[in-house]
Amino acid sequence: MVTLDVRPQLLDALTALRDRVAAARFPLPLAGAPRARANRNELLAQLDDYLVPRLRAPEAPLLAVIGGSTGAGKSTLVNSLVGRVVSEAGVLRPTTRTPVLVCHPDDHHWFSGMRVLPDLTRVWVPRQADDEAVDADDDALDPVLEDGEQVLRVETAGTLPQGLALLDAPDVDSLVDENRLLAARLVSAADVWIMVTTASRYADAVPWHLLRTAKEYDASLVTVLDRVPHQVVAEVSRQYGALLTKAGLGDVPRFTVPELPESTGNGGLLPATAVAPLRAWLTHRAQDPDARAIAVSRTARGVLDSLRARMPELAAAVAAQHSAAVRLTTAVEDAYENEHARVRNRLQKGGVLAGDALKRWRSYPLDCSAGELLDALVESLSALLLCAVSAADQRVDEAWRREPGGAARELTGRDPELESAEHRIGMAVRRWRRVLEEYAEEEVRAVGDLQGVAPPEPEVVAALVATALLGGRRARAAGEHLAERIGAQAALKLRDRGGRLLSEYLDTVLGAERERRLTPLDGLGVTPESQAELIAALSLLQKER
Repeated sequence: MVTLDVRPQLLDALTALRDRVAAARFPLPLAGAPRARANRNELLAQLDDYLVPRLRAPEAPLLAVIGGSTGAGKSTLVNSLVGRVVSEAGVLRPTTRTPVLVCHPDDHHWFSGMRVLPDLTRVWVPRQADDEAVDADDDALDPVLEDGEQVLRVETAGTLPQGLALLDAPDVDSLVDENRLLAARLVSAADVWIMVTTASRYADAVPWHLLRTAKEYDASLVTVLDRVPHQVVAEVSRQYGALLTKAGLGDVPRFTVPELPESTGNGGLLPATAVAPLRAWLTHRAQDPDARAIAVSRTARGVLDSLRARMPELAAAVAAQHSAAVRLTTAVEDAYENEHARVRNRLQKGGVLAGDALKRWRSYPLDCSAGELLDALVESLSALLLCAVSAADQRVDEAWRREPGGAARELTGRDPELESAEHRIGMAVRRWRRVLEEYAEEEVRAVGDLQGVAPPEPEVVAALVATALLGGRRARAAGEHLAERIGAQAALKLRDRGGRLLSEYLDTVLGAERERRLTPLDGLGVTPESQAELIAALSLLQKER
């Protein structure tokens, strides 16, 4: 008898791998990002909805998911296998909106909780008796949902063999995105995939995509060719078999259901003889221990084996995200580093003492007060820093436009707060002025105590220090005037303190603006550890296997 290896170490390794997959992020719009996100979601759904629950409870009922295209007759097939209407069918409702799971009453506890498909809310339809059919127009089949909420309707039927559950999934080619995605997820939760198609649609692309996926994962698979007119049964069956063989699926169990008056839906049931072979096959898988173990272990091992290729592909996509994030980060850091160097160069050359500030200095102290001179210097310094930030941002934008990842909505969207760079820089420069004035006041007070003479006005000293620090060679006279008022030693000490303060504030202002550009990028959660963690988790799982 074939059994599953369900050692605790294996489950722990699988859980760790699942967490690493859940943590993977692909926010940057790179060429492979949509595929990576889809692969991540598909893998996460298979782990959460099927593999982990199955390995934790190998004895749970066999879950057969019936999937297929619109109008393939899935619901009629499920109803006929059960022997009464449990899933609405008919032309008035071409897509199943609420998936229906049917199991034996004694197996109800396996599906009433969140063991499988934990994100789907369970609902039950009250019945007068177990064998009473639900009216196809019963509103209870479509419960009122909260926004984004998805439900799984659980039915019980004593006509099903114990150990077998059937799940009628939404159409895999539904026009409603949510239905289509849910259908793919439900199929991934199956021990046995039952793909239903029709005589007129057996060559459609969507069902064949699912068939190839099943082959890729080596899942336990069954196909049903439904609604085949009697006169072409042999020919259609032969052509369909040839297609399966060409796709490497020639050994897949295949069942044919003829076109009957009941096939049109409207809640009708097919004759028991029409579904007897499929029912017998499913019953054998549910009740024969060896057949059941083979079906379950094949699908579980197929998913586990598929991780060898899927996890490295996911890790490569994570690495591509990180590489793109590094390039975007480097663009920001380079732009701000260059502007930081340019600002320091401008300061050394006295670039702040220009325009109105230079005019004020030349008219100081006859036609300009110390406060007015400080005001002009602060305004000029603010303008220089704002110009540097604007230039850096422009360079960042240009560099990011050349990077596919730079088009991420989280990076291109402008927070209203980002438009107030002028305000932020102005506030920082005014804080620098206040601290410089405090330094000047301390030095003036110390000089007055030491010399015993009336000290100069602190504002005058602050204005001279600021001019000397920001004016370069053209402000040499400011240093001389400062030395005359407070002494050469005190003037040198004050200039040194003021220079360090100016350097700190330059670093703070430009550093804060740089971080402003980097914060949305950091918030994407693209880290260098993710790739290594995915590979390590796979290695640990392979070791435990």
